[in-house]
Amino acid sequence: MFKPARMKKLRIITLDKYADSAVSSLHEAGLVQIEDISERIQQDAEWRQILKPSSTSPFTGKISSLLMKTSGTVDFLKSMAKKEKGILPLVKGFINPPPIKKVEVETLDTEELIQKAERLLGEVESQTKPREEKINQLDSRKTELENALRVAGNLSNFDVDLGLLEESDYVSVIAGKLSSETYDKFMGYLKDLTNEIVVFDQDDESKGFKILVIVTVKTHQEEVLSQLRKMEFERFEFSGLNGKPSEIIQKSESEMESIAREKESVLNDLAEVSNEWFEQLRALKEELEIEKQRNEVFSSFGETDKTVLFEGWVPEKKLKKALLTIETSTEGHSIVDVTDPDVEKDNIPVQLDNPKFAKPYEMFVNMYSPPDYREIDPTILMAIVFPFFFGFCLTEAGYGIIDAMVGYIIFRGLGRNSKTMANMGLIMVACGVWAVILGLVTNSFIGDLIPRFIWGDTSMALPTTIPSINSFAHPENILIIAIVVGVIHLNLGLAIGAYNNIVRGDTKEALGAQIVWFILEAGIALLAIGYLLLGGGILMYAGVGIFVLSLIMLVYFNGMFGIMDLSGFLGNVLSYARLLALALSTGGIAMTVNILTGICAEMIPLIGIIIAPIVFVGGQIANLAFQTLGAFINALRLHYVEFFAQFYIGGSQKFKAFRAKRKFTDIGGK
Repeated sequence: MFKPARMKKLRIITLDKYADSAVSSLHEAGLVQIEDISERIQQDAEWRQILKPSSTSPFTGKISSLLMKTSGTVDFLKSMAKKEKGILPLVKGFINPPPIKKVEVETLDTEELIQKAERLLGEVESQTKPREEKINQLDSRKTELENALRVAGNLSNFDVDLGLLEESDYVSVIAGKLSSETYDKFMGYLKDLTNEIVVFDQDDESKGFKILVIVTVKTHQEEVLSQLRKMEFERFEFSGLNGKPSEIIQKSESEMESIAREKESVLNDLAEVSNEWFEQLRALKEELEIEKQRNEVFSSFGETDKTVLFEGWVPEKKLKKALLTIETSTEGHSIVDVTDPDVEKDNIPVQLDNPKFAKPYEMFVNMYSPPDYREIDPTILMAIVFPFFFGFCLTEAGYGIIDAMVGYIIFRGLGRNSKTMANMGLIMVACGVWAVILGLVTNSFIGDLIPRFIWGDTSMALPTTIPSINSFAHPENILIIAIVVGVIHLNLGLAIGAYNNIVRGDTKEALGAQIVWFILEAGIALLAIGYLLLGGGILMYAGVGIFVLSLIMLVYFNGMFGIMDLSGFLGNVLSYARLLALALSTGGIAMTVNILTGICAEMIPLIGIIIAPIVFVGGQIANLAFQTLGAFINALRLHYVEFFAQFYIGGSQKFKAFRAKRKFTDIGGK
């Protein structure tokens, strides 16, 4: 506890015929992080004499190709699946999503898996490919009809068979849309060009444009088109169209309806194919991903003619299980060297090891940076303080109840299929509970909802209120509490930092970066007590002496710039005043919404009784959303910026076990 999991270093040698079995067993067990030793073999002459780097399995390329094809097919089937539309299914999916159905799969070697993948993909493709081609044909025809509709619609005022407008060897016909502003300019250009040209025009339905049909001899076609392009002329393509515009429109609309029905039928067929094959293909994709990872890990090994050697890390608590897995999978034909890590030289992976209640908060620490192997892991402290800070920022019992309920719904709903969402749900529940507690003792339940609308007397307080910290009456006391909490939080960080530095043997850094602030605070405390309580005396002079000593230490250990750290430390302390600001803003805005609600109900005749609930619900929901987000961000900021800055180094690599991630499959028997 308070330290990352103790690690052991493994060096494993086994016969090459047991390498596959050992890798597969360790992959399924997920106990060991495999280290890449291929580079060391190439660079170290001594190692190079006895070992050569292993290579990936020859099947890796084939597996990758099948994985790519399977991924594409899975995405296609997913897009073809029938989905319920509307808000209710969306809400239902959030509150109570269906559990993931796992497919039971057999333990297959690489060649068997390749055969299985090719067979499944072949069967699915035989059902999907003809339908895909049919959809492409329908879409292509639909595009042609849409163009015909557009052209016929624009030329609807020209009662002429469009088939007659086809170009001939001597005559060219150009049709399109031109803005009215440039129409006159174009006509003036034609007068200068030739008299062997006829222009028919109609006003377009959209104002500011004209529809033109230009008939000219072939020799003038390029000159006319060149001029039109300069005027942003939109040309219509009517090649292949026959009949009058009204006839084309009628025929095209009828055919498009037929295409829509035919496409719907094909999509229904594909939805049935998706329903039949999606889960199997999704499971196959997972199997291929696992097999690819398993094949690629061999490139991290070293080998001789008959043996392979690989190294890894395992948490000390899982060492016995890892050794048993290796012993069993190699039938005793392996040698495992277990050593303690060299904390000075080894790049030790870090796995956080915390009690169950603190586990959800590990993601916050990992998101910042995994701690150094030798330093304190702050996860437990964060699990205790973060919800308290969130509750302090919100300080709203009504909002806290809603946040806790939302957290519980996330935990029971989305958290069923996602560990991250489950953790977020638990964190929100804890945060909500603290908001309820602090809201009740500071007289804030959706602002002054109960005194204003139920008791009818805004001067009354909730019975759970502690009078001295009533947020509406004594905000100054809440400010004092926020500052005291901040000082305690910062000193906790300084104590951890001093411990970390002393453990590393860096006592000078501990004195200059952490212990000096304890001395400074002690001097200020004695000075204040001596002056305020005793009116001076030896206690005050002792305080002055200790304070001066702390300044000398700051300069000695940190140079003259150490004095500037005083303002930084003071800034960190005052930063905790945000707890008060956010607490008051939440309750204050909630109370303002209550006042507006009352004004709407009392002062707006007739419809006021309708508007008031809308103002209340809308205002409180908006305040809840913004203040919850603000509380979350600021609670996190007080940890990352103020608290971690006192001690945290981090920067280690996170322990990543060589693990087969089976979300959609379960290993069955074979």
